Amino acid sequence: MTLRLYDTATRSVRDFVPREAGKVGVYLCGLTLQAPPHIGHLRSGVNYDVLRRWLSAAGFQVTFIRNVTDIDDKILVKAQEQQRPFWSIAYANELKLAEAYRALNVLPPTYEPRATGHIPEMHELIARLIERGHAYPATDGSGDVYFDVCSWPGYGALSNQSPDDMQSAGDAPDRGKRDPRDFALWKGAKPDEPADAAWPSPWGQGRPGWHIECSAMCWRYLGAEFDIHGGGLDLTFPHHENELAQSEAAGLPFARYWVHHGLLGIGGTKMGKSLGNALDLEYVASLGVRPVELRYYYVAAHYRSRIDYSEEALREAAVAYRRIEGFVTRAVERVGAGGHGDLPDGFVAAMDDDLNTSAALATLHEVLREGNSALAVGDDVTVRTTLASVRAMLDILGVDPLDPAWTGGARASDLRGVVDSLIALALEQRAQARVRKDWAAADALRDQLKRAGVVVEDTPQGPRWTIGEQD
Repeated sequence: MTLRLYDTATRSVRDFVPREAGKVGVYLCGLTLQAPPHIGHLRSGVNYDVLRRWLSAAGFQVTFIRNVTDIDDKILVKAQEQQRPFWSIAYANELKLAEAYRALNVLPPTYEPRATGHIPEMHELIARLIERGHAYPATDGSGDVYFDVCSWPGYGALSNQSPDDMQSAGDAPDRGKRDPRDFALWKGAKPDEPADAAWPSPWGQGRPGWHIECSAMCWRYLGAEFDIHGGGLDLTFPHHENELAQSEAAGLPFARYWVHHGLLGIGGTKMGKSLGNALDLEYVASLGVRPVELRYYYVAAHYRSRIDYSEEALREAAVAYRRIEGFVTRAVERVGAGGHGDLPDGFVAAMDDDLNTSAALATLHEVLREGNSALAVGDDVTVRTTLASVRAMLDILGVDPLDPAWTGGARASDLRGVVDSLIALALEQRAQARVRKDWAAADALRDQLKRAGVVVEDTPQGPRWTIGEQD
């Protein structure tokens, strides 16, 4: 495997060469926890989970860091609106985020640090920047500390902007800044903010700015230089631009590759709670779409492409996945589950080409057609090899129907067990009607199941059911 990734810093597709042979460090900017996650947020976790799985398949030992921001202006606003401690809001939303990632079969990160757990590292970085002449405490008595944008010649390179074209950073009043574009590294405590949202520092009580949090956590868990920094395209500026500037100015080589994924919008606009157009997993479930089908919807698009959500497209993805699932089910009944086989050359080439999952799925469907043809003629040898190959590809994408995450293992929803039991009861009643030769009652039960989205197929081994359309 020779992976090539689009690097935002160079605006080109580059061969991926890790800093250390056999090991890869990846940092993904996680969510700010002012609200529960919506399906736009969750695309990020799935995209970088696929990257991680592909790196692991290539034999790399992957250290994967995905942070959460649990102190921020937005969280404090919510705390004041709801009259709750900021940390209770952050923790409640952190639990919901973890639950959503489990539901989507996103592997847990190696470490998932919280910003509030890394205040000392932030202080050390800020002190370095002041010592090197790249940061300064405000002289207005606010306790703020700012990064001096004009002191860093490379500022704007990541987002391909000229500082002359930039507006005020907007994260603090301009009165304490040397330049409106300077951004806050440390924010002095304010009388109207909760006392437990401030920490002692060499510059007085206060809390960190958003950008310094991630620089500190990257440094703590991946060292001064690491391989891949990821996040949504909307984070390129100002967040990642500011991370890069302050880290390099502090003497850290920082990220070798910058990888950004496209956003999932709706109606041509960004999805967000504040816009009233955010859709969550509960909403997707109300459409009869399972988490595995939502994950397939994500991976069917190239990670850098924008997705404009539509219910029609989501349902089409669900139907496409059910066809794959149907083949796997029928093949397992015929030849047994077996294991994962070799990955086809076309799949490998597509994944190495900047994680082109849409092209990789085209290869998967070619193999699937071969497998279905083999099932039709009873060619068990071909069925066995195609099943193993299909499962290997699905495993990389995180959507193997036989993965315990989807089949009732510890990470599957308890609700699936209830559904299985109810369907089993209906099938037993249908079987008893068939024994009595009460064909009308048996057909009525089958039709009721079909209206509920459960397709029943009679096989020599007994009735088999699937959710959704039959291939």
